[in-house]
Amino acid sequence: MNAIVQYDYGSPDVLEIQEVDKPVVDDDHVLVRVHAASVNPYDWHMMRARPHFVRLQAGLARPKHIIQGADVSGTVEVVGKNVARFQPGDEVFGMCSGAFAEYASASQRSIALKPTNLSFEQAASITMAGTTALQALRRGQVGPGDKVLISSASGGVGTFAVQIAKSLGAEVTGVCSPRNADVVRSIGADHVIDYTRQDFTQCEQRYDMILDSVGTRSLSAYRHTLSPEGVYVSIGALHMGDWLGPLTFAGKILFASLVGRQKMVLVVASVRTEDLVLLKELIEAGDVTPVIDRSYRLSDVPDAIRYLEEGHAQGKVVISLEQNDAQERGD
Repeated sequence: MNAIVQYDYGSPDVLEIQEVDKPVVDDDHVLVRVHAASVNPYDWHMMRARPHFVRLQAGLARPKHIIQGADVSGTVEVVGKNVARFQPGDEVFGMCSGAFAEYASASQRSIALKPTNLSFEQAASITMAGTTALQALRRGQVGPGDKVLISSASGGVGTFAVQIAKSLGAEVTGVCSPRNADVVRSIGADHVIDYTRQDFTQCEQRYDMILDSVGTRSLSAYRHTLSPEGVYVSIGALHMGDWLGPLTFAGKILFASLVGRQKMVLVVASVRTEDLVLLKELIEAGDVTPVIDRSYRLSDVPDAIRYLEEGHAQGKVVISLEQNDAQERGD
């Protein structure tokens, strides 16, 4: 099969397309024929080994797993003997090992049946961004009437968070650049703040929850913007330097959470079957629709990661293997 592989850490230049063997699935896994994948900040963190402590997971000197990519959608080809929830031919989405390939192995606990009203490209965009948004809002205890502010509201996590918060009955304010304001309004935000003209931490409005993926303000500034019992949830600690930055920020969050009635929380999402099923239900009910910015072919994964790293994507960046198939047929 064709796959995007990397043998060293570095820029997208370390990625190349090669012919490799199909994965061999164990008893609790399924083999998925990949129709689409999506690109996440997680992928370039693993690609570059930044912050440096990701090497503890990914491999100290070089990557332990040469095929990157986690978000996947496709068709089940083979099931392990302990797998009862899926059968060959099922259309699924979720998390796998090595999504930037024609076939990938996935645990039965990290996939679910694909929403019936989505394309494979749309379904591939759900898992990391959708579960992060869902679990962050859950930690924020968002409910009807709550005032919720979402930074980077036009990004992958942000576009899911705006829609999920609205489905929970919240009043949502999205923070984004002027070029992305229409997108954020179109997915349901009640208010939009242009961060190039206004600092939301300097406004009089107070929020019951702030979902932050940037971390460009001090925790005291975020506290000032919360209601007396509000919750600040950060999902962006990995962006803060190579060694001490993420750890220092996590320590500050922990200390701040011990003071006063306001809560300060750091969320690192984990993929769970029940959350994938809930996201599927929200999507099939029409409450959530993935926002896709660009689609790339498998061979163009390096360009897709370069674009994501620029930080200007509206919603998700996806990899379509159906484009590869069409090209090979000459369509």
